[in-house]
Amino acid sequence: MEYKSKTSTSLEWKKDFIQSNNVSGPRYTSYPTAIQFHEEFGINDYEQAITRSNQKKRPLSLYFHIPFCNTICYYCACNKIVTADKKRVRHYLDQLIREIEIQGTLFEKNRPVVQLHWGGGTPTFFSHSEMTELMYHTGRNFNLLDGEQGEYSIEIDPRDADLDTLSLIHGLGFNRISLGVQDFDEKVQKAVNRVQPLPMVEKVVKASRNLGFQSINMDLIYGLPYQTPQSYRSTIESVLALQPDRISLFNYAHLPHRFKTQRQIKDETLPSAEEKLEILCDSANTLMSAGYVYIGMDHFAKQTDSLAIAQQQGQLQRNFQGYSTAREADLIGMGVSAISHIDNTYSQNFKTANQYEQALTQDHLPIEKGYTLNTDDLLRQEVINQLTCHNQIDIPRIEKSHQIDFPTYFDTELRELASLEKESLVRLSPTKISLTELGRLVVRRICLVFDIYNSGAQAQQSTYSRII
Repeated sequence: MEYKSKTSTSLEWKKDFIQSNNVSGPRYTSYPTAIQFHEEFGINDYEQAITRSNQKKRPLSLYFHIPFCNTICYYCACNKIVTADKKRVRHYLDQLIREIEIQGTLFEKNRPVVQLHWGGGTPTFFSHSEMTELMYHTGRNFNLLDGEQGEYSIEIDPRDADLDTLSLIHGLGFNRISLGVQDFDEKVQKAVNRVQPLPMVEKVVKASRNLGFQSINMDLIYGLPYQTPQSYRSTIESVLALQPDRISLFNYAHLPHRFKTQRQIKDETLPSAEEKLEILCDSANTLMSAGYVYIGMDHFAKQTDSLAIAQQQGQLQRNFQGYSTAREADLIGMGVSAISHIDNTYSQNFKTANQYEQALTQDHLPIEKGYTLNTDDLLRQEVINQLTCHNQIDIPRIEKSHQIDFPTYFDTELRELASLEKESLVRLSPTKISLTELGRLVVRRICLVFDIYNSGAQAQQSTYSRII
């Protein structure tokens, strides 16, 4: 079945729309979300999931969390460690290699790794020899693919990505890079403690193209201090001149009560909700006019990019790295705080480096908590995935795959959706629930309707960021 992506440029912002829809909600990189993970889930549950997974012989996706950074970006909500202590880094790498070895014994060796991603933090914080060592041990324990067969990506900080580093990571097998750009405005960069002029990023992009990287992604953030619709138009124009293959346009989630570094950002410097929505609409319209496909929930891609193709083919999904083309792959997360999705389970490693390393020193998997999805979870997971990835719910497909009568099972949800239809957020028919262009801007709001753990517009207000 094919899902068509719309590329119209009619997104508009209105104040009353903000007032009625600017609620808090998850980003739905998983369903259920990590809030539902619990410590009763243990290593035995994880290993049983792997046994089921091995029987299904699915391909694998590997994620490595490398938490180290040289400096603090004030907006950052990632699990990070700012340090210059190389002994600490070496000890973490030793334990990460130990986790790779333990995980490698559990998964059948013939399962291909179709996706691999190093995130952080700043993965290139590792020295060249340490990066080489990490990839070597990964290849010893898992079935890595040659050449361009897999999607192997790494997050890059343009401030420390010289030609030698880019050449090394390309030689290690990475064919995709993701650059943290955020904003090119100098005043904004200084306010968030991340100064990286446009010429610096241009140099990295040019070198990456010359080396033959298959794809370049740029991460942008709107809602940062001192941003205005006018200033951000300049950033978008600069980004378009660089022609990245993918663009992630994230909404800054200002949660200083949860993330200490965000307390460096003063509330009065932040753009209003009205300004943020105007920035989003203007940016989305500009990107779509330039030929990018609005994949959904903050992501854009060229029409020839694998994300856009996967969406057209109905193979797109969301996971803890955002959108993914590896629909049938089981995800193994390694490193501190990393999350795995194996068969019908989620599991998360310890969030502190000390707990993570202590478990591995004792040759234990560093799993802190997890969750086993029940039948209802799997049903709602697919419904939410269709909304976030394909902007619609194919009702006959859901009924067939889950053996339900959709109107009966989701009677309450359909009544709530009827009110959202009056707000022009969705279109309802007996066979399909479709997001409108306006609804796509607040897809998280619509997913809440089907989220049994966070149902209701005001649920979990203190836990999640606001949608706009």
